[in-house]
Amino acid sequence: MLCFEGIAMNLNVFLGRQAMPQYRLSRPKDGKLLEVTVKPETQQVRQYFSCAILRGVKFDEARYQSFISLQDKLHQNLARQRSLVAIGTHDLDTLKGPFTYEALPPEQIKFAPLNQTKEMNAKEMMEFFEKDLQLRKYLPIIRDKPVYPIIYDANRTVLSMPPIINSNHSKITLKTRDVFIDITATDKTKLEIVNHILVAMFSMYCAEPFTIEPVKIISLHNNESRETPDLSPRATTVSSSFINSVCGLTLSRDEISALLTKMCHTSRPSTTSDDLLDIDIPITRADVLHQADIMEDVAIAYGFNNLPRHFPSVSHGVAAALPINKLADIVRSEAAMAGWTEVMPLILCSHDENYAWLNKADDNKAVRLQNPKTAEYQIVRTSLLPGLLKTIRENRKHAVPMKIFEVSDIGVKDEKLERRSRNVRHFAAAWYGKSSGFEQVHGLLDRVMLMLRSAVVTRDAELKKGEMTGYFIEQVEDSTYLAGHAAAIYLQLKGQSAVKIGIFGILHPKVLKHFDLPFPTSTLELNLEHFM
Repeated sequence: MLCFEGIAMNLNVFLGRQAMPQYRLSRPKDGKLLEVTVKPETQQVRQYFSCAILRGVKFDEARYQSFISLQDKLHQNLARQRSLVAIGTHDLDTLKGPFTYEALPPEQIKFAPLNQTKEMNAKEMMEFFEKDLQLRKYLPIIRDKPVYPIIYDANRTVLSMPPIINSNHSKITLKTRDVFIDITATDKTKLEIVNHILVAMFSMYCAEPFTIEPVKIISLHNNESRETPDLSPRATTVSSSFINSVCGLTLSRDEISALLTKMCHTSRPSTTSDDLLDIDIPITRADVLHQADIMEDVAIAYGFNNLPRHFPSVSHGVAAALPINKLADIVRSEAAMAGWTEVMPLILCSHDENYAWLNKADDNKAVRLQNPKTAEYQIVRTSLLPGLLKTIRENRKHAVPMKIFEVSDIGVKDEKLERRSRNVRHFAAAWYGKSSGFEQVHGLLDRVMLMLRSAVVTRDAELKKGEMTGYFIEQVEDSTYLAGHAAAIYLQLKGQSAVKIGIFGILHPKVLKHFDLPFPTSTLELNLEHFM
């Protein structure tokens, strides 16, 4: 649906004006396929390669522009600005097979780029296209690589240097009849999807419509040798009872198959089950991943406005808040009623804000972003304090004192879990004013703990073999806080050992300086997970 050809074909199939085209491979009359050899060096830059040939294409101005437009749309969307996939199209009559896909140092690559007559090496091209508004955004993809990808024919004539530019020698024109399509990628799945879309949309203009000439790829180093493209439909099965239950219908399998035909699928009742249908998904439907997608296609073909409009007689489930969210709402409500203002900073912060600015060493618990775009968002915070202090900093021109709090998640590594990380719900508050405000955060702590039905116990009571239930505080030395002005918070549940759940105190002057705060600040932070 990215070009006029695709829109027209899908509409005609949906309206029953034509059958879904049957795409097929057409080998040359002599039976010898064009070969492309992929060299091992390409592993360093763009390791995957695919291609196809369209024979006897008849271009006019509208078809030509649509062909170029489709490539641009694929580059911008599915190919993620050419970072995942890059497409090159060439006039095959200007080239001689077999071809090679190689990776060479930029100084060794020399050719005249598209729409240019002067030959340049790859380094010179990088400087030349830095001024090109369209191409300069793609230069960083390979600029710092030790080798650049390059495609040659048998005469060492350059076809293209993906993902930047094609050669001027093989550019297609309105007179082009045989089109060679090269596709390089770092994502194998998207590589084949792009190939399928291109050949499916424009093979209708071939001398023999909907035929594509395959190409033999020789790639021994990564076991990717094959003939491409593979036009075989994807086979799957879907439950007719699932479709009917979700859509509120009572269609037979034959009726469902007829509806799926309108959506370009080939469907038939399964011979192995009275409930299943065997579905062949065409190469044009890369969006179909699950039987839920097939169900949606049935609903579209049936007509959303024609679906029964009633509530199901049986409720399959009742929504309910997670216990941790209910607890967080209770804490949030109590803090607000105590006169504190809730804030919602971002969950990402810089590494320095999370560690160095709080006078802490890196404990390797933070989840790091692999390719952060800015220094401000490098890791997932492991404390709520940086967000609170940055909020005060940005509002320090307001009247003091400021009393703010946040109830939200932090993120920490956890190698025991499948995703290697977990969220932890925390409560934090900060008092900023001309006095330290230590008694203010202490009072908020007492209020929150009272609301959580955790009474204050003395240190002596805690020592009685865990017979008491409640919380107590102990002086602690923490580099984030002023020496002698911080206390750790311990929670004791009956029959269990006391566990540290948080800390509060007056921030160290260095911390205040890092966050550009001129007045004293006291903070409190609690782990709410222990109350579940």
